[in-house]
Amino acid sequence: MRLIKIAVATVSPTVGAVRSNTDRLLEMAAEAAAEDVTLACFPEQVIGGYPPEDLIQWRGFVAAQRRQLDRFVEASAGWRTVYVLGTTIGVGSQLFNCAAVVHDGSVMGFVPKEKLPTYNVFYEERTFSRGGPELGGAVDGVPLGDYLFRFDFGLVAVEVCEDAWSPDGPARRRCYSGAEVVVNVSASPYRAGIIETRREMFATRSADNQVTYVYTNAVGCQDGLIFDGGGYIFQNGRQVLDAPRLVEGSAAAVVDLDRTLQLRSENTTWRRDSNEFIQRHRQVEVLHCGGATADRARLAYPAPAGGSFFLPSDEIPDRSPRQEQLDEVFEVLALGVKDYFVKTGGFRCLGVALSGGRDSSLTLLVAWRAAQMLAAVHGEEEAGLLRAFYMPTRYSGEGTRAAAETLCRDLDVPLRTVSIDDAFEREAEAASEMLGGAEPSPLARQNIQARLRAQRMWNWANSADALFLQAGDMSEKAVGYTTIGGDLEGGLSVIANLPKTVVIAMLERLFERFGFAGIAGALDTVPGPELAADQAAESELMPFAVLDACLRLYAGDKLSPGEVARALETLFPDHRAEQLAVWAHEFAERFTRSIYKWVQAPLSLHVGSLDLDRERALQLPVVQRLEWDRDPDEQ
Repeated sequence: MRLIKIAVATVSPTVGAVRSNTDRLLEMAAEAAAEDVTLACFPEQVIGGYPPEDLIQWRGFVAAQRRQLDRFVEASAGWRTVYVLGTTIGVGSQLFNCAAVVHDGSVMGFVPKEKLPTYNVFYEERTFSRGGPELGGAVDGVPLGDYLFRFDFGLVAVEVCEDAWSPDGPARRRCYSGAEVVVNVSASPYRAGIIETRREMFATRSADNQVTYVYTNAVGCQDGLIFDGGGYIFQNGRQVLDAPRLVEGSAAAVVDLDRTLQLRSENTTWRRDSNEFIQRHRQVEVLHCGGATADRARLAYPAPAGGSFFLPSDEIPDRSPRQEQLDEVFEVLALGVKDYFVKTGGFRCLGVALSGGRDSSLTLLVAWRAAQMLAAVHGEEEAGLLRAFYMPTRYSGEGTRAAAETLCRDLDVPLRTVSIDDAFEREAEAASEMLGGAEPSPLARQNIQARLRAQRMWNWANSADALFLQAGDMSEKAVGYTTIGGDLEGGLSVIANLPKTVVIAMLERLFERFGFAGIAGALDTVPGPELAADQAAESELMPFAVLDACLRLYAGDKLSPGEVARALETLFPDHRAEQLAVWAHEFAERFTRSIYKWVQAPLSLHVGSLDLDRERALQLPVVQRLEWDRDPDEQ
């Protein structure tokens, strides 16, 4: 047996907080050394924070990361654990996103990231340079390039995040060159459904390369990106460790590296592929790292999960996949609010403009959970952290008022009712004066109410040092069913990445979990902004299920309006094809005309693969027309 103890460390760095980030690294590194961990792995860009975006162009920021890495190296001298952590390294005009290997007071080497994502929320190739096969060199006497690391326990390869997401990533050549352990340091943002994808992908990489694969991820919120943490260890395709997610901390497991070599020797396909690679390509250079690593004499052979080598665990899941995802998104959003509140350092409390409808009710529930996290982790006083405000006019319904009041009682959140009806009349009169005596349009009268509410929330937030949470959902944002300067306002958009149907499903799930009467009250009301008499959102737009399908098909799958209409016929057979075609084209027109609103919306939390945040995800021209959708003879 050749037993080693591997620790997966989940850390929540803040971009630019190089000293604080390194302080936390040293705390966890010391714990790993005290527990005789052989190999401890920290996330991507953990010293400088991720994503650094264009801040990486400040050479002082890059230099500060190197100084903090040197501080980490000096402080860990004498510790026998091998550490792998992410940082930026500058070489002349090139900047590399690197995994650094540290042991016993020395940096053994830097290995640059090769697959630089420039899609979705990522823009790495804008600033970073790529690593690659046979890249070799040094920076300040430390090797930088495509290297393997030989320690007294075995041969280690390291890589960074996206390198593992390609089947033709660097792990292939490094494993054919003899690597027995591959460490992947990541900062991989959360999105719904990503967990199973990640798990299957790392299981596949481990099996394809017949290697022990270690993955560690960052945790916490950075701007609108939420990193869910956790990590895996897979040995030759079999899962050994699934580290806790959504929290800082570390988890460790013992593996027998002789098992990896034994399985390689038994796998004739892998042996043949390896031999062919060695005959055709130069093997990856090995750096020999002297010095004894952590004591392994007391490590015990790892027992199989569930106690059986032949049978899986008999644990029965307590939640369906749908319930599990809804619960997870709720926790992820709360983590996003909590971390944004803490890391910005500019707020003392949270505030929500509560209407009693679905969107603001879910936003309040997420803020309530975030306040619990703040109280538990950061020692904040939960009471007083969260405030809610109900600002009615003559159009506000009794049902939504009752739902707002009941939910605040359920959550023990202070609610203040401040009518805006008199101010609404004054603003309408002022608008009439500006129009030379003409009456404001019906739409303007609606928007006046929304803007008054936003103005009052900003006035309160400025005075109370509060984070004003915006409560709009993605569906209504997509079709411009929002008011610039009104309900589109806020310091942070909490549910702007959730379609309306998901908002409703989450509320139903939270009612199932907590039984709050205020949630039932919100679900019982007719959805609508209550800015005019008898206003119903689905009547003014279209059924939410149809709207969300249009959103996915048009903005997500990039279908033309005509193609969307045909797809809707399959999804909604109970509706007439003519009506579905009208809705599909109406959605596309509304969507296109509303882009100018998105660029004025606050920063939003990302939890899905489709997002309307123009700076992060769906980059569309503000000025555009849909003439491209017409037939040639119609143009």
